[in-house]
Formats: sequence, structure tokens, C-alpha cells
Amino acid sequence: MIAEMTAAVLYGKEDLRLERVPIPRAGSGELVVKVGAALTCGTDLKVYRRGYHAMMLKPPIPFGHELAGIVSEVGNGVTGFRLGERVVALNSAPCDKCYFCGKGQQNLCEDLLFNNGAYADFIRIPARIVEKNTLHVPTGVLLEHAALTEPLACVVRGFEESGGRAGDTMIVIGAGPIGLMFMHVAELAGLNVIAVVKREDQIATSKLFGASVVVQTETVEDVVSAVRALTPESRGADVVIEAVATPATWEWAVDMVRKGGVVNFFGGPPSGTKVALDTNRLHYGDITLKASFHHTPATCRTAFDLITNGRFKCAEYITGRAELKEVPEIFSRMLQRSGGSREIKTAVFPSGVPR
Repeated sequence: MIAEMTAAVLYGKEDLRLERVPIPRAGSGELVVKVGAALTCGTDLKVYRRGYHAMMLKPPIPFGHELAGIVSEVGNGVTGFRLGERVVALNSAPCDKCYFCGKGQQNLCEDLLFNNGAYADFIRIPARIVEKNTLHVPTGVLLEHAALTEPLACVVRGFEESGGRAGDTMIVIGAGPIGLMFMHVAELAGLNVIAVVKREDQIATSKLFGASVVVQTETVEDVVSAVRALTPESRGADVVIEAVATPATWEWAVDMVRKGGVVNFFGGPPSGTKVALDTNRLHYGDITLKASFHHTPATCRTAFDLITNGRFKCAEYITGRAELKEVPEIFSRMLQRSGGSREIKTAVFPSGVPR
């Protein structure tokens, strides 16, 4: 008889089901990890809403990608990990052989290997991820905190690519999980952070994660003018991070940056979205526009260090705790969430919520 486990499987748009499926086995070079904690994610919510992700998954497929756990099976040839060790396994690994990997752009790898299935009792970790992007979790670091490595690694790469330095002013548009991470990473690096948020309940949370001042969009007549007035001589910020993914906020970002500054369009609107930008301002203002996608093994390790050395506010970032059986309900609730909720991330514990 084949041993079974419970897993959340995405079948399509807003169709997430708990099923009994076979427990995976470790092949050559692979691990099987007993999931200790898996975290909800804005990308997962987007996939749940749309029913697919062009790069990472097509349904039906096991769901979830932020996790940490305990090694329960070690495949042949694995020498770096043993049974019972605590690990965080990232959701992808590059090939390190293609054109883009050779250019130091491993996030754009032509054969980027993704792995999903965090909302389950167990998950198989492919050999390439075992080799390149699985890390030992130190004693004393909670597994739910270690699971923050993946989203933080994406933010670390976005921050590094934006060129912010200590003493600079950074504007972060959006106070969702990613926007808050950008605020905190920037604060830790010594930047002055201005947050642009929609809801009143996001003001205190933005300040908790490093914003020195917060502008609530619904309380000012001209958002751009109100935000620029908070920068030195109203010239605009050195760096602007867009973390909302709407045409309006993309346009705000360009209007909020100073001459010679950098705008990072981190939030990705749906395919086919068009944005109107002032080309005169871009050209004569010598403004750099860029976007950042995903992470690299190097930024995964930088993020992991922030978590394990205690600098990142992990406990404040995880605002909910739940059992595996609650996952479909959690995503349904996230989809309907409106103002007044301070929820950032929920930690899912397949073996039961720790007491």
C-alpha cells in the first residue's frame, strides 16, 4: 500500500483543493522534506486568482513555494544533508550553463527549475535545488522564519539592482508583503524611507518596518506633490520602488523620482497592460527605469543571513498561524480581504500549529 499525505492542489482559477496524494520519494541527488512551515505569498494569491502562472506552474499542480522543514529522506549521492536536519529549500535553481547564467543573470536562466508543493505534509526537492539552493537552518531559528528566505531574496535582489546607498531617500509605493520588505531592507541599509499606502491601517505597519513618514493616498489631493514635498528640496527620491502593479502607480513612480534617479517597477501588472510615461522627463531627467524579477543563489544567501542573524523582523512579519486543512479557506479570505486587516503573512503548519 502506497503511503499517502495531504496536499493542496490548484486546479484552476480560485479552485484549490485538499487531496490525499502519494508521499514523494527521493530520487538520485534529491531530498524529501517534511514541511515544518509554509507561508502564504502574494504570488500564490495572484496565481490562485488567475488560475495559472506562465513560468512557474500550470494546473493541476501542487501549490505553494515558501517553506522550511526537516529532511525525511535522502537520495543516493546526496552528501551535504542528513536525515533529521532542518533546512530551507528555495523554490528554484538556475542551470549555471546558459547564456543568461553566464552573464550573471541567473534569475533569467533559460532552464530555471521551479518547485511547488509547499502546502503539504511532505515535498520533494529536486537535485539541482538540493545542490544550489538548499540551506541548513541554524538551531534557534524558527522554521517559519527561515521560510521567509525566498520572498526576501527577491527583495534583496531588487534593492541591490536599484543602487540605493546609506543616506539616500527611497520611496516605496505599496504596503503589501513585498512593499514592507523593501521598506525594512532599505531601513537596515541606512536609507530614509517614505511609504505611499492606500489604507489607514497600513500606516502603523509601514512605520514598524522602517518608513520614517507615510503618505496615505486617499487623504491628499495630489499624491505626487505630497510625496515629493517630503524629499530634500522637493526634488524627488533617489530610488522609487513600485510594489502595487497598476498603471497609475507605475506613472506615479516616474513622477516621484529625482533627476538621475532610479525607478524599479517591482510589481508586475497583467500581460498587455499599457502605461503612459512622460518621455521628455525621462530623457532630460536622465532617469533609469528597470524591473527586477525573482532571485539568485547569492541573494538567497544574503536574505538568509538577514534572517538568521536576527536583523530582520521575522516575528512581526508573520501575523497569522494556521493548519494545513485551512489553506483553501485562507486563500478565499485573502481574495476578499479589504481595509482594516493588518494581516501580512500566514504560516501554515502541516503537523499542527505549535502551542
